[in-house]
Amino acid sequence: QVQLVESGGGYVQPGGSLRLSCAVSGLTFNSYTMKWHRQAPGKERELVATIAGSGVITNYADSVKGRFTISRDNAKNMVYLQMNSLKPEDTGVYYCNALGFLWSGRYEYWGQGTQVTVSS
Repeated sequence: QVQLVESGGGYVQPGGSLRLSCAVSGLTFNSYTMKWHRQAPGKERELVATIAGSGVITNYADSVKGRFTISRDNAKNMVYLQMNSLKPEDTGVYYCNALGFLWSGRYEYWGQGTQVTVSS
């Protein structure tokens, strides 16, 4: 059974920092691209950051470039999102996502989400 469990969300003032974690089990972790998405109230879910299976290649939404850093530890089956210089517009539910293209097909899994609130 595949599980993605996010943690680390919370309430922070503008300019503050948070580190989100996602613990992954039940799949061959380094075969999967890992992503963080977020969904603000009343808005569609948006892709925030992506990291390839090797951890070498990363991509970010323009809105978070220079402020957020995605990383992974393939030995621990963990993916992280370090969020600095947080803004109120970063508020939302943050979801961990695993995407794999294996010989047997395309596989995609989601976590349950963790709430991030940036407010003074």
